[in-house]
Amino acid sequence: MWIAPLVAAAVAFLFAGMLGRRYVERRRPFELLWAIALAMYGVASLALLSGVLGGWSRTTFGIYWALGAVLNVPFLAAGEVVLLVRRPIATWAVALALVFCTALTIAVLQRAAFDPRALAEQLPSGREVLGQHTPAYRLPRLIATPSYLVLIAGTLWSAARMRGRPELRDRFVGTLLVALGATVVAAGAAFSARGMLLGFAATLVAGIGAMFWGFLRAARPAAPRPAAVATAG
Repeated sequence: MWIAPLVAAAVAFLFAGMLGRRYVERRRPFELLWAIALAMYGVASLALLSGVLGGWSRTTFGIYWALGAVLNVPFLAAGEVVLLVRRPIATWAVALALVFCTALTIAVLQRAAFDPRALAEQLPSGREVLGQHTPAYRLPRLIATPSYLVLIAGTLWSAARMRGRPELRDRFVGTLLVALGATVVAAGAAFSARGMLLGFAATLVAGIGAMFWGFLRAARPAAPRPAAVATAG
């Protein structure tokens, strides 16, 4: 069973490294944010691997919960906002929001109680470990869910802008794939809640792959409009 989270971590770090290199070469902030999001998936997968092989602790589950269930989606959504808006004020607003979300997540988890009996499971449930009505368990609803809605809104906005502008098709398809990948990863929570490690890791790998494909597609330069090409000729 340990192979599945190892593969998920390797895929996430591979794609994060590729996006990080693209950022170093081109200095496009949205690629840095997406690289960080994929790196979070990678670290969360390593925490999962550690928990499966050596047992779960407060630290490993906290890392797994913070990076795998709470903070990765805000960074995905932030990258999409920066890609679509492309104004300095949007970048600064996104940065402040990410700092706030990260600080809140750390503060809440530091004060949270972790049930040692639930941590004895191979794939613990967040509800059992943290408690169903606790602030720590509600963090994904407070942070990840609104961020996911931002992803969907960005995709719909891209679709609306693409009408009559085929040169924006790559950007639309890219944001659609990012939203689809995030949806696949989120769907993996159903496997996690049932302790199905292989199914959870498989959805993680599939979702990361879809997101990376979307990153590359959305980052393509917009093709020139047909009218502009005709004028140039």
